[in-house]
Amino acid sequence: MPPRFVVVIASLLWMGALSCALDLALEGAWKGWKELHGKAYQEEEEAFRRAVWEKNLHRVHQHNVEASLGKHTFQLAMNHLGDLTDEEFNEMLNGFYPEPNETYNKNAALFQGSATPSTPKEVDWRTKGYVTPVKNQGRCGACWAFSATGALEGLLFNQTGKLVPLSEQNLIDCSQKLGNHGCHGGYITRAFQYVRDNGGLNSEQDYPYPACHYNPQNRMANCSSLVMLPQGSEVALEQAVATVGPVSVAVDAKNFPFHFYKSGIFSSSWCSHLVNHAMLLVGYGSSQEYGTSTDYWILKNSWSEYWGEKGYMRLVKGAGNHCGVANQASYPTR
Repeated sequence: MPPRFVVVIASLLWMGALSCALDLALEGAWKGWKELHGKAYQEEEEAFRRAVWEKNLHRVHQHNVEASLGKHTFQLAMNHLGDLTDEEFNEMLNGFYPEPNETYNKNAALFQGSATPSTPKEVDWRTKGYVTPVKNQGRCGACWAFSATGALEGLLFNQTGKLVPLSEQNLIDCSQKLGNHGCHGGYITRAFQYVRDNGGLNSEQDYPYPACHYNPQNRMANCSSLVMLPQGSEVALEQAVATVGPVSVAVDAKNFPFHFYKSGIFSSSWCSHLVNHAMLLVGYGSSQEYGTSTDYWILKNSWSEYWGEKGYMRLVKGAGNHCGVANQASYPTR
């Protein structure tokens, strides 16, 4: 029998076995989830995606049972990304490149914090008009662009009082000469460098899609330089957020609990300091949940409002630079 037919028959047998293993009690939930998120599959793919979804749903449920017993400080929930394997999730959505140590401060100023810092107990730039609505990067590893535009949007508001959504597509299309790779990953700092060198960035309205057609007459935001924070210093990060505004950061988001985070203060043993996903730090605060006082960072994500606390995460603060949140922090300046 020709090898091609052996592969086809093996695939059919595998899909048949997979279909038999599916939990029929979840049929209604599966159909409801597909309808809610507009999911449709080819017949040969549906069983696989259903199996992935069921596995993720089981893991979410198991975590929440443990959370109810006091083992976790946060809850998970099924979301629009539930049909992705861990490998697909990380390949498609975590596209941040850490700046190499030898070039970390080469093209930027180093943040100079106060030796005797005095910062507010809580900061939330959303309440002051600095932060645009949560966006959705889709299945594109351009988190670096969304984090960069978030910081630039805050800078623009600080300078003009105007809150304008800026164009990630402008950065995705046009900053490749600096080492960014569009949907396949990039550097926040080099996004800022592109805006500085280019003399500006268009708004989402003027630059929706899809080719590099930056128009300087329509430029909405600009920056003259960028500032990088000392690697690993949450003290410096707090000072910067309190005095400057939203700051671009990166975290380790490759773990399952991060993918399906829903609410609470995120603190996971699965988190390392090897950062791979860019977010926007918009503030910090403290909570009395679970009978103890816990400090947290407020992070804006770009995975839509279906993820987390309407698109945001509270990440434990002051716990040894959890998830590497202070490892690659930077912001643009005028």
